[in-house]
Amino acid sequence: MTYDRIVELVKKVTADFGITEYELYYDASSNTGCETFQHDIDSFTSGTSCTMQMRVVKDGKMGVATTELVSEEEIQALIARAVENATVTENDDKPILYAAGAEYKAVVECPEVNVSAAELKAFAIEGAKSLYAVDERMADGTACAAEVWSSEEHILNSNGLNLSRKGSGTVTYMMAAMDNGTEKQMDYKVRRCNFDEIDRNADAKEAAEAAASKFGAGAVKTGKYDIVIDRKSMTQILGTFLSVFFADSVQKGLSPLTKEKLGTDIASSKVTITDDPFFPGNNLQMNFDGEGVPTYTKNIIENGELKLFLHNLSTALKDGVESTGNGQRSGAKIMTGYSNLLIQPGTVSKDELLAMADGGVYVTEMKGFHAGANTTTGDFSIESAGFMIENGKVGRAVKSFTVAGNFFSLLKDIEELDNNIDTSGHAYRRIMCPDVLVRGMAVAGE
Repeated sequence: MTYDRIVELVKKVTADFGITEYELYYDASSNTGCETFQHDIDSFTSGTSCTMQMRVVKDGKMGVATTELVSEEEIQALIARAVENATVTENDDKPILYAAGAEYKAVVECPEVNVSAAELKAFAIEGAKSLYAVDERMADGTACAAEVWSSEEHILNSNGLNLSRKGSGTVTYMMAAMDNGTEKQMDYKVRRCNFDEIDRNADAKEAAEAAASKFGAGAVKTGKYDIVIDRKSMTQILGTFLSVFFADSVQKGLSPLTKEKLGTDIASSKVTITDDPFFPGNNLQMNFDGEGVPTYTKNIIENGELKLFLHNLSTALKDGVESTGNGQRSGAKIMTGYSNLLIQPGTVSKDELLAMADGGVYVTEMKGFHAGANTTTGDFSIESAGFMIENGKVGRAVKSFTVAGNFFSLLKDIEELDNNIDTSGHAYRRIMCPDVLVRGMAVAGE
């Protein structure tokens, strides 16, 4: 069924129910991908999915219903469920359907990616060959994967809103699993760019070198160290504690931050955290959020100062401010989200940053955030691995140590940031960070 036909049915059925305030959200996606085991294709997947959400207002109450089926009968049933849900909801929040008339930044729609299944398979097989060729210690678990995806979103409501966007892209993944006879190590390289720009040999070499560098990892003595946290690990940290900047978390007391903190310094003057819907290279430029509100580039923290919280329409109404364009659909709920969140890079190189932390620890792996981090307090204690910094450079590998601290203390203690960021995250919602230098963090080792 075409989207135009869906719209036609929605208008007819809502009229039949006597509903004059309604909204349709439509999200369709597809993906095709494959992955190798040893030198052959181990799996091949191809699928499509579609989600439709109806929001209706009846007697001053909002009713919501969602489906993954697309048929005339289901649209009728979907709207009927939404109407029924409006009669039984206990949510007293004022129903809000964003109206047409706002200005949206013009964006260039990314061209559709045309990569065949045969090309994906050929890429994966050749990628596996590159991995096995780069080092004789490659073992089972070594794999290459490639995927092409597309996404299409529409929002239409009775207030004249009628928005749509499309995007598509490719993702490749190189996993190097290595065995030197006494231990096994793994590392990976993810790349998101135009398919014909990917250098399989370079990515295989990078993944292999990262895995091989972990062999022979020793212990680190317990103490306080100057620490350089690499960009992948810093991305994990920011992603874990991101919700502290969401207005709904603040309003519910689930964030250590309060409205009184706005306009005050909560981080080092070196730190600026930006939400940028139009970050270059995005495969889906997001000029409106999940509620149809125009998006814009904004600093959450600017030179250490807390400038704003991220709002959807409902949280903005409660605080008497404008939405920041950060409404995001999550099942039947409107939540708060982000588009492209980044800690702005600094001005020094990675080599200069390491030299500044001579005798410290370079943290390149962190795991267990689900159990070792408390987003309500900001505290964390995370199992980590990495390298000692010796003579200002990456030295011997170390593992099985714990880095403990507090997210807000970490932000305040960032002394310097390198001039590069990790852009290998999700194709159109990314968290991106540079390597950062933090003085005197607690490390529990031997």
